[in-house]
Amino acid sequence: MKRIPTLAAMLCIAAPLTAQSRLETFTLHSDLLNADKTCTVYLPDGYDSDTSHRYPILYLLHGASDTHTAWSEKGNMRQITDEAIAAGMARPMVIVMPDASGEGERHTGKHMGYFDLPDWPYERFFFEEFMPAIESRYRVVADKRHRAIAGLSMGGGGTAAYALHHPELFGSACSMSGLLDLIPGPRDYDNDFQRSVVENSPTAILRGMSDEELEAVRSIRWWVDCGDDDFLWKSNVAFYSLMRERNVPLQYRMRDGGHTWRYWQIVLNDILSFFSTGFEE
Repeated sequence: MKRIPTLAAMLCIAAPLTAQSRLETFTLHSDLLNADKTCTVYLPDGYDSDTSHRYPILYLLHGASDTHTAWSEKGNMRQITDEAIAAGMARPMVIVMPDASGEGERHTGKHMGYFDLPDWPYERFFFEEFMPAIESRYRVVADKRHRAIAGLSMGGGGTAAYALHHPELFGSACSMSGLLDLIPGPRDYDNDFQRSVVENSPTAILRGMSDEELEAVRSIRWWVDCGDDDFLWKSNVAFYSLMRERNVPLQYRMRDGGHTWRYWQIVLNDILSFFSTGFEE
């Protein structure tokens, strides 16, 4: 005879994982950009109640034509992170989603991107103003081991370039469907954004590194992920191949899928565990 589960047990099984995390926005004025920049910040369950605890930090970058709200509004990052933490698959962490959007209705105009542009030194802003402001405002462990960076598409290229430029700052890095080399198709080198991508190609940076510089890059735990139907697959495979040639350890994933939020949501779930392992090492 089969046992009938009690109502309490059934409710326990059916109940969703509900962590009391929260999202907040933080705006700071940049002297370098002469503008205000806003970010979205994920604070895990327990952040407000235990004011003595410090957390690892993940910088999570959006792609072109999006803003700092993309990961929370389109990527379902809060639920994915809450569930990973509640299931014991990820460590509680602070996740910061900066804004690198351009002007205009579609956010693709002037000032888009993670690199320095004429009269818009965004990369300098990120490292000289943004990171120090974030890491003094929030209770985080501000060292290499407890700091990770990840991003999709344009943000994947930004992730790889930032980690290559500053390997002393990041313990782990993940590029998802990253713009890791030249933009496929016709290119307008008079366009500031496209020129900044060419000048900061992670593949070109890696190719030009000395043995001493590569040794620092090897201290990062690398994950590169791109779908087999993604229009950026060639540059991702090329970056992976060059990393192997230059003896830089990395995990590489090519799954079924394209340049979609569904794909990036799956990757996010996996890399939260990957980053958490790095935080513990």
